[in-house]
Amino acid sequence: MTYRIQGLEPGQFARFFASDEAALARSLTHRVIAGEEGRYPCRVSLRDADPGDELVLTHYTNHAVDTPYRNAFAIYVRKDAGEAADYVDEMPPILRDRPIALRGYDAGGCLHTASLALQDDVDRVVRALLTDDRVAYVDAHNAMHGCFAARIERYDGADHD
Repeated sequence: MTYRIQGLEPGQFARFFASDEAALARSLTHRVIAGEEGRYPCRVSLRDADPGDELVLTHYTNHAVDTPYRNAFAIYVRKDAGEAADYVDEMPPILRDRPIALRGYDAGGCLHTASLALQDDVDRVVRALLTDDRVAYVDAHNAMHGCFAARIERYDGADHD
């Protein structure tokens, strides 16, 4: 079973980095400078920001479906995240070394199954979820804070550079 994980398209967040604080507030967005404590997971680059990196923390709808499972939460995006990360059969850094909740959705956007990866075993758990043909895709969330981390989709090898 091959899977693909892509970062979010950075262009949709570019306006925030040019906005003043009042405009950011209207957009449910905050400007943030990554601290030394780490754990500012960028949803474009799919890695944690380095200390001193500028980010925005914004409200993002990651599961825009017309079902009760529609979901939105806060996410971080690094200012210098130039292009969306692309991983095939490999876990990006933001899905490593932290508890991850995995939600398997059917093609209609309804939750079919879910699991937890607590010991840096996201790859194993994702592969197990994707063995169920009723799971169309898996959304990964940080288990402790609940925020969306990345979408994991079955992948047939087409259109990968």
